[in-house]
Amino acid sequence: MVLSYHPYFYGHRFRLCASRELDDTDRRLMTRAWAVLLPPGRMPGLHGLAVTTCGRVFPNYACRYAYPGKIGDIHLFQELDLPHPGSACFASLAECPDQYWQTIDYPVIVKHSAGGEGRLVYVVHSPDQVSSILSVFEGMESSGISGFVVQDLVPTDQRTLRVVVMHTRLYSYWRVQGDKDKVVHNLAQGGRVDHTSDPKLKARGEELVRELCAGTGINLAGVDVLFSRSPGKRPQPLLLEINYFFAVHGLGGLEAYHHKLKKSVRDWLLEHDIPLPPRDFGS
Repeated sequence: MVLSYHPYFYGHRFRLCASRELDDTDRRLMTRAWAVLLPPGRMPGLHGLAVTTCGRVFPNYACRYAYPGKIGDIHLFQELDLPHPGSACFASLAECPDQYWQTIDYPVIVKHSAGGEGRLVYVVHSPDQVSSILSVFEGMESSGISGFVVQDLVPTDQRTLRVVVMHTRLYSYWRVQGDKDKVVHNLAQGGRVDHTSDPKLKARGEELVRELCAGTGINLAGVDVLFSRSPGKRPQPLLLEINYFFAVHGLGGLEAYHHKLKKSVRDWLLEHDIPLPPRDFGS
């Protein structure tokens, strides 16, 4: 039996787990299941129960919960020794001494670990600009949301490569920012999609993402890659961050995304010799 908690898949048995506690029925079904399909939302309890009870789970969200947020991404890249922008991580404001801001080279990027879609990302050119940003972080920390990253400002061509991982398939496209005053390239911040430019550069970015996936088991995520542009040097791909819950406009919208996801889930089930649920894939 394929047990699905994903709203797009029926499985052989479907369970909704949006606003309720897991119960004995969930545990009993997971014990009998050949595989469990997880929803895209952040549900560590559901993930943990599925992994310990069934063991065969899609997507593989182990790194999502073991290395949470942007700070977790950096720690993961460091442990795997994969290229990424130079970064300093602070779990709280108390971990960052005031004198730190006098010792670093500017400009830098300061971004909150909980930000998304280009929000809570700031370009800082001098220590004088820091206090207003930290006051925002202080307000978030008082609500229990803490942690931020200080990162080298990497010179790029106003674009980021988004590589969407779906099991063994990769779908990549550039997110291009036309406003030179902005360093974020997210579509929500005015970026546009470019599917065709620099295919060789895209291939190098995809190669780096495959290396990340090989070392982690990540099989559903949107991974962002920067290319450092230095005079006289070949552009170097750098891992920026991992998004386990990501926008799908660059993939053609929700319907196109679900079509691609169905292919990947089908491949994953067949790879494990698991019978396909007929309501999802036909008889």
